Amino acid sequence: MLVGGEGTRLRPLTLETPKQMLDIIERPMIERVLAGLAEHGIDQAVLSLGYLPDAFTKAYPSGEAAGVRLTYAVEPEPLDTAGAVRFAAAAAGIDDTFLVLNGDVLTDLDVSRLVDFHRARGAEGTIRLYPVADPSAFGVVDTDDEGRVRAFVEKPPAGEAPTNLVNAGTYVFEPQVLERITLGERTSIERRTFPEMVAEGVLWAMADPAYWLDTGTPADFLQAHFDLVSGARPGPPCPGAQLVAPGVWVTGSPSLDGDAVAPCFVGAGARISPGARVEGSVVGRGAVVDAGAVVSRSVLMAGTYVGVDARVEGSIVGAGAVVGAGCSLRPISVVGPGVEVEPETLVDGQRLPA
Repeated sequence: MLVGGEGTRLRPLTLETPKQMLDIIERPMIERVLAGLAEHGIDQAVLSLGYLPDAFTKAYPSGEAAGVRLTYAVEPEPLDTAGAVRFAAAAAGIDDTFLVLNGDVLTDLDVSRLVDFHRARGAEGTIRLYPVADPSAFGVVDTDDEGRVRAFVEKPPAGEAPTNLVNAGTYVFEPQVLERITLGERTSIERRTFPEMVAEGVLWAMADPAYWLDTGTPADFLQAHFDLVSGARPGPPCPGAQLVAPGVWVTGSPSLDGDAVAPCFVGAGARISPGARVEGSVVGRGAVVDAGAVVSRSVLMAGTYVGVDARVEGSIVGAGAVVGAGCSLRPISVVGPGVEVEPETLVDGQRLPA
């Protein structure tokens, strides 16, 4: 699993925390990814680490998370995607069919089906594809009727794409793929390894419409939360969550003296004060929304405070941050962990600290 990136698009949330360790409704993102693998019988994962590797090793000192045994492979320097795969595989001694996936992608993909597709075609490598409404913003993957990859087309003009299927960042590989990558060399799997495989006719792809979301931007990070509370993804939004009203999820016994308007989630020990209103949002454990404040389509991480008569719209407030009385946060603002926003401040799509 590739988890070595710096998460620059999610700063300042990722200045001291790798993005895969950020909570998505009271559960670190990486645990959600690992739990999806465990559901299909995968019980061991190699984490290819680079940025802030100690965050992972300290969080899981036993080498286990979400029912999956972990091996840590810390890159001495950034090796890009192919280089990271080769390095991690060498560290773990991989010599059989294996999966590669990005640790910041949430999906409900049936990976067993992907592996079966791969083996049925005798592929050296297989890519999971995902259909998108506007392929012009992505690199699309053109295949023949059987699924053999013919070409990669990077960000085709609107209306000219040969397909609407994009690379969804989950791969099945045979060990032979590793022989294409020099150990310790910085190499891109998308720009170098895949084109070689296409030329030899050994790369295949399977389209699957199961839920898929790359959480790399603030907008998509918000969407990951909304999809869980709205029911776009089935089941409770986190372990132990309970419905206290239609579309209103809680853990523990938060204080709901104000209005909690579905769909929303309120964590244990959180407080929505009389006269406050939370709608379509996630309020983390121990967070406080004070009297007269309005929080809409936003995420308040654990221990945040939103002051009297403040408004938070379409924004992310990091753990332990303080939004002063009368403040206004407009989409898409991101307030870093522990940051204090002075009363009556307007934050209009900014990141604090910048």
